[in-house]
Amino acid sequence: MAMNRSTERILTTHVGSLPRSQPVVDMLFAQDKDEPIAPGAFNATMEQAVKEAAAKQIKAGIDIISDGEMSKISYATYIRHRLTGFEIGEVPRATPKDLDEYPAYRDRLAQEGGTPKYFRPICRREIQIKDLEPLHKDIEHLVAAKEAAGAQEAFMNAASPGVIAVFQPNEYYPSHEAYLQALAEVMKIEYEAIVNAGLTLQVDCPDLAMGRHIKFRDASDEEFIRFAEMQVESLNYALSNVPFDSVRMHLCWGNYEGPHHCDIALDKIIDVVLKAKPGAILFEAANPRHAHEWAIWAEADIPDDKVLIPGVLDSTTNFIEHPALIAERIVKFANIVGRERVLAGTDCGFGTFAGFGAVHPDIAYAKFEAMAQGAAMASERLW
Repeated sequence: MAMNRSTERILTTHVGSLPRSQPVVDMLFAQDKDEPIAPGAFNATMEQAVKEAAAKQIKAGIDIISDGEMSKISYATYIRHRLTGFEIGEVPRATPKDLDEYPAYRDRLAQEGGTPKYFRPICRREIQIKDLEPLHKDIEHLVAAKEAAGAQEAFMNAASPGVIAVFQPNEYYPSHEAYLQALAEVMKIEYEAIVNAGLTLQVDCPDLAMGRHIKFRDASDEEFIRFAEMQVESLNYALSNVPFDSVRMHLCWGNYEGPHHCDIALDKIIDVVLKAKPGAILFEAANPRHAHEWAIWAEADIPDDKVLIPGVLDSTTNFIEHPALIAERIVKFANIVGRERVLAGTDCGFGTFAGFGAVHPDIAYAKFEAMAQGAAMASERLW
């Protein structure tokens, strides 16, 4: 099924993850610790959570909804429950370079609980499919919730080969390229299953931006871009059987409140990003470090079939953006590619890691309401 475009008004969506209830968080951490869970309890908890999240999104004015990534402890580490080859091990956790340059602030964040806690998978054996049942259950829950809520479209997040390779250490494959190829082969199956179920696929690609100031913090821009090219190639291979207009991708510099002065500039990576197959791109455009980069999009050679989904909400602050500001942001991008090729989105998710999020759950949905109001204001100007 092809993604909807803003043919009659500006449509609204978001990056994917949403705040999870405490029962959901408790279940996810029990699963991550391999603790016993009562038969059927995990599935029942997630089914109900997805149904509730779908209803809340529709009520708040979201047109294209997600399952909120309810069943995933984080956007990338969930793969260890579905794939072989990953083990839990002790490795130094890389912190963003910008936070390391302000260690007192970095340490304060950690002391205040501002650092997510979960097990980090390490690749130590051959990667193969271990269990597709969690994927099929996720699909089943979202399809049912979409119908119950009356949503016109629903999308499901999946980790890109690049984001897994960049953030999950490799101790088995002889090279980054070989690691990427192994990941592309298995993630290809997940991508195709999501699209074949009638859902829109969203591949999450913070490796193409955030990876610069974490894994590649000591590399040159040229070296980072060389690896980013490789990561886009592996993604395109994994999407070889997926129609371009059934998949969108998320570009991210890191969903945390920090200096972000080490973020690589959009103009240095935009050509690589635009080589990726997905027909729509979600990206940060609301926060103070990247809001100005709308001008880079205006100068870029954007293919005629690409849809832009700029973030019009900051996902790291509890400010509720004014609808007039949201409308202003939307119109800027509509003036670049045309109104039908713009949707309103968010900078990132509101629950990137289970049990962790800078924005209060009630305020997250209030932000969605403001986005819907802003999209309506923009539509009045554009139609």
